[in-house]
Amino acid sequence: DRLRFDIAGTMQEGRITSLRKVDWGSMRVNFFVMFPRARMDGLPITYISAFRAPAGQPQFDRDLVRQFPNLTSVDLSASLAQVQAVLDQVVRAVEFLFGFTLAAGLVVLFAAVSATRENRAREYAVMRAVGASSALLRAVQRAELLGVGALAGLLAAVAAVVLGGLLARQVFEFAWAPSPWVPLGGTLAGALLAWGAGWWG
Repeated sequence: DRLRFDIAGTMQEGRITSLRKVDWGSMRVNFFVMFPRARMDGLPITYISAFRAPAGQPQFDRDLVRQFPNLTSVDLSASLAQVQAVLDQVVRAVEFLFGFTLAAGLVVLFAAVSATRENRAREYAVMRAVGASSALLRAVQRAELLGVGALAGLLAAVAAVVLGGLLARQVFEFAWAPSPWVPLGGTLAGALLAWGAGWWG
């Protein structure tokens, strides 16, 4: 394929030889078309650049344009603020899905522990019949509930982290670093929830 450009009234045509992926997450110029310099001799030139204005000096751009009238200054702060607001909404959506996945796993854990209460009661009755003391039964029950809950909470937290990471990188295409406290929090929440479900009623 070939493209034709009208550069200040001068027509320039070129063949497309390659394409490149644009990184829209950067603030660098992303719309370059590469031409041999020999084809550009005698054509008017416009330079484009980006800079960060000093903080706390809103008049900096105005003073710059007044000193150099041939400059065109474009303030991107409003656009950047809008982009940041959109990214914040995306992050909140990922966090919501993350929390929903973790909560769903813990609810399933609560239901599973509650459903096996009668089975555990029969097992403890057999253990008591063969001479197990009440203290031993309480210790066994506590260890079982806390162990199962901690494992289930850890698995739910890992699944939530993996799901959040996949959504962030594959769907929304932005870097996301989960907190290292998430697996610990999921493990603790699962253990406490299982212990509470076991002693419920």
